[in-house]
Amino acid sequence: MIFAFIAYLFAIVLVLIDVFRDHSVPGWGKALWVLFLVFVPFLTVLVYVIARGAGMSERLRSRGDGPPAEDYAMPQGMPNPATEIATAKDLADRGIISQGEFDAIKNKALGNRY
Repeated sequence: MIFAFIAYLFAIVLVLIDVFRDHSVPGWGKALWVLFLVFVPFLTVLVYVIARGAGMSERLRSRGDGPPAEDYAMPQGMPNPATEIATAKDLADRGIISQGEFDAIKNKALGNRY
């Protein structure tokens, strides 16, 4: 029972937050939703989620509260050592980096510590 009550309160809070986050609903519409949430909360949450659930998920995603568009937790591909060395060699040939810096980049690309 406690879990159901907490989930119910959570749903009410989410609906209340979404009502005020939605800029397409005018002020009187927001007032009506809040009024219904106060007097008939269970039915209002159910109707709101059915009627405006898709908009809720879009607003969560656009704000950044939902799942990210790109998964930053996934590791990116390892850089190609040959490409790194070739780029560093080009920079060294043009005089942008010194020979010591080129050697450090080459050692790092090849996995050498020193």
